[in-house]
Amino acid sequence: MGSLFEVLRTKLKEKGYKLTTQRRVIYDVFIENTDSHLSPEEVYEMVKDKYPEIGLATVYRTLQLLDELEVVSKINFNDGCNRYELNTNTDDHQHHHLICLECGNVSEVEIDLLDNLEEKIEMESNFRIIDHNVKFFGYCKSCDEKKSIQ
Repeated sequence: MGSLFEVLRTKLKEKGYKLTTQRRVIYDVFIENTDSHLSPEEVYEMVKDKYPEIGLATVYRTLQLLDELEVVSKINFNDGCNRYELNTNTDDHQHHHLICLECGNVSEVEIDLLDNLEEKIEMESNFRIIDHNVKFFGYCKSCDEKKSIQ
């Protein structure tokens, strides 16, 4: 956990920011919920238990800053709100997501089979790709089984 805070502290310092209590508490939420995709409101609910003085506007501003610093990633699952997750990517690509249309469960896919496709697109289109974002929509096993029973 110490190294994650050092990355945050370094990135903040490089941009002229300080590691305030509010920023640290918000970042703590992501470290404690590594596999979660949290909305700003969910972050706020978790943070206010530890730091009751914090306001929702501070959470929104901090999430925007953390996203700009690339220590969290903003994700849109087409459900009407942005969500955030801890950015633990060691390479330059985001992982992909499986989104259940029935229950809303989100699973992560770590395999990336698009590298060859990216190379082909770059060669044929004279376009340098720096990242891609893939979302797969469907039904998780549990919801799919319920649908087949009906």
